[in-house]
Amino acid sequence: MARLRRTLRAWGARPRRPICSVNCRTGSGRARAGGRRLKMSPPAAMPPPTKTRAESSRRYEGESMSVQVEAGNPKLPEVRVNVATPTSPVVGKVVSTRPVTRGGRKSASFVRHVSFDVSGTPLAKSFRAGQSFGVLPPGTDSRGKPHKLRLYSLACPSTGDDGQGNVVATVCKRVLDEHWENHKLFIGVASNYICDLQEGDEALLTGPSGKRFILPENPSDHDYIFFATGTGIAPFRAMVLDLLNQRADARIVLIMGSPYTTDLLYDEEFTTWSKEHSNFRYLTAISREYVREEGASKIYVQERLNTNADELVPMLMNPRTLIYVCGIAGMEVGIIRQMAKLLPPEVFGQYVTVREGAGPIESLDRKEFGKVVHAGERLFLEVY
Repeated sequence: MARLRRTLRAWGARPRRPICSVNCRTGSGRARAGGRRLKMSPPAAMPPPTKTRAESSRRYEGESMSVQVEAGNPKLPEVRVNVATPTSPVVGKVVSTRPVTRGGRKSASFVRHVSFDVSGTPLAKSFRAGQSFGVLPPGTDSRGKPHKLRLYSLACPSTGDDGQGNVVATVCKRVLDEHWENHKLFIGVASNYICDLQEGDEALLTGPSGKRFILPENPSDHDYIFFATGTGIAPFRAMVLDLLNQRADARIVLIMGSPYTTDLLYDEEFTTWSKEHSNFRYLTAISREYVREEGASKIYVQERLNTNADELVPMLMNPRTLIYVCGIAGMEVGIIRQMAKLLPPEVFGQYVTVREGAGPIESLDRKEFGKVVHAGERLFLEVY
């Protein structure tokens, strides 16, 4: 924290609470963030940067401060949307499916990375990392109507699992629950349909969906902090691969939240990439168990802003930095509250806007929070 205080003094600021609160707007809607196996290895295709991690750290603590005025609000690229609609879907063929939990069969969850070949259809070469595609489950609901479309986030780079944009992928968790009122088993229609698919099976797909939850037009103009929980990791796997493949001159921090270590998704991949790329940092936040090797207590994603304040607060203070949040609804509340505690109002206000007279953020419940606190140009929310 001593280094953090010195950094803040150099900026002429000190951590304090803002005089008002904040608002969360998702931009483009998404029903569910999506989750792959393929005979290719993205990490092998990405040569590690020449900088050491120490050199990279010095560059962002010193040099980047001098060019901050050139950054600011991001310019988002034009993207293709709805080239395949629910009334005119395309057929995607499953080319791979694999489990992606760190604990494998020891995990309490069943989560799979599923890849679809869409070559020769309008969906081929149409996606950008951060967008989603729709899946139309077969059959009808209890009222005899066709099952509704479900949206799943792209979990592969913009160039697809195949590097050509012809194979798209998502991450999907089986939904198995119990009805509270009659204690009967509830089985998610779309999630179990997707996880049941075998190689060679076909599915009806739509998309792309989403215009705002994407990387800026010039990725090297910015640094990035990604917050994810559960299958909300999907768009960040895609974005991290895009940024590393493009060798973007950007600092990337990914914070992945999970109840248990065994439930972490793509953990081995992210760990490997963080070792190979000095500009990529991978942090986990385990909320229901103690992580002995880290000597840390149970924490949620927003608490990483505290435990790693010396690293993250200078990034937040820098106008280059963009924040992306994807996962369970409500996680954005804790993140924004923590930012309000750590950042001076003039910096905090660059990420969020708060309705005048709303009162202090910590006094707002989640329902009130959503009405008066809104994301600014440098904060991207996709919660569900």
